[in-house]
Amino acid sequence: MELSVQKREIFGKKVKSLRGQGLIPAELYGRDFENIHLSVPAKDFLAVFKKAGESTIIKLVLSGAEGLKGGNEFNVLINDFQKSPLTNEISHVDFYSVRMDEKITAMVPLEFINESPAVKEKVGILIKAMKEIEVESLPADLPHHIEVDIGNLSDIGMSIRVKDLKINKGAKLLVDQETVVATVAEMAKEEEVVAPVSVEEVKVEGEEKREEKREEKKKEEK
Repeated sequence: MELSVQKREIFGKKVKSLRGQGLIPAELYGRDFENIHLSVPAKDFLAVFKKAGESTIIKLVLSGAEGLKGGNEFNVLINDFQKSPLTNEISHVDFYSVRMDEKITAMVPLEFINESPAVKEKVGILIKAMKEIEVESLPADLPHHIEVDIGNLSDIGMSIRVKDLKINKGAKLLVDQETVVATVAEMAKEEEVVAPVSVEEVKVEGEEKREEKREEKKKEEK
């Protein structure tokens, strides 16, 4: 996937004018070169982001930066983004330039597939303990997502652990192999309803105990 961006010369509060033109202010950074200030068309970015997420390499094509050392094309990850608290629209993006011959780490989303027989037939509750997982690999080997097949969870109490996940040979999961990814729990039973105790019953009970104590005291005195 390619995304065309432009070098940005507007900073600070003035970036509001960019957003009014349908552009998102962004930063490009990486190892061995200075940060580059960018603007990216919001419509184009959203289309690419929907497919790539934060775990797929994008080719960033930079215009307005003639003579830039290293050329004007960069292999990048969408490393971070911010949203406006008022409109919930993306207001800023950080791109991280990667070298294709160096391993990187990234959070890769988990995609749960199929249906658990324990949930469908035994009224269990599927608990997803993880939504994403940290992966190390060369950029070209970084998976877009990792599938979690819950179709094998046939009974209450069964779990899927990190060691059960299937991942391509070039990638490594940076999480303990015994970590639970998903499990099927028993549905909580309704608690027994305890009948309320009336004030009169409490009083009667208290009087009976006081009477017993009086009788015991009389016996001791005799």
